[in-house]
Amino acid sequence: MKQSPRTRQLGETLREVIATILMTEIADPRLEFVTVTAARVSTDLTVANVYVTAHGGEERYAEVMEGLESAKGRIRLLVGQRVKMRFNPELRFFIDETVDASQRMTEALKNVPPTLAAERADEGEAAPDDSSTE
Repeated sequence: MKQSPRTRQLGETLREVIATILMTEIADPRLEFVTVTAARVSTDLTVANVYVTAHGGEERYAEVMEGLESAKGRIRLLVGQRVKMRFNPELRFFIDETVDASQRMTEALKNVPPTLAAERADEGEAAPDDSSTE
């Protein structure tokens, strides 16, 4: 979805409102510890893609998606009461996979062997210094 300043601001507002609703208004245990990471609103303001994440594996994500689908109507109603818009957007929920990808990347980087320069530094060899000109 192409983002304008207006849709970006509305998306951020929706993200905050939906996160608050999930914490305070929805009592579904499947939605505990769910984090709303982003909301992207279409240019015509009729659809909002809401991205969420939760700790756990694929089973947890399936559980979260079931909870969000069952609470979607109530969430949309509460969003409509809190955010003043001409049309209340349709909410579409997605798992934000960027958080998991960054965690996998961090773990992979921890297992990378040290570079040659780091090995030389550990051995006490001085790295060439280009700053001294004599």
